Amino acid sequence: MTTDEAMKKLCEETGLEEIELIEESILDSVAHAICVKCGYTTMMEPDQDAGYCELCEQNTVKSCLVLRGTI
Repeated sequence: MTTDEAMKKLCEETGLEEIELIEESILDSVAHAICVKCGYTTMMEPDQDAGYCELCEQNTVKSCLVLRGTI
């Protein structure tokens, strides 16, 4: 899954525009995150770049802030 595809899916899942998604994640202790392999969405630490995916059981979850290079 490309970065753009991952961000689009996160926006669809949350019902937020990308800028709203980023802003919300910056202001909280957890951020919206997605598995770049299977598309599973969750909440993780804002700087997460290799979180564990409960669906595909791999360390492929990235926060939206990492995906967009904010962190």
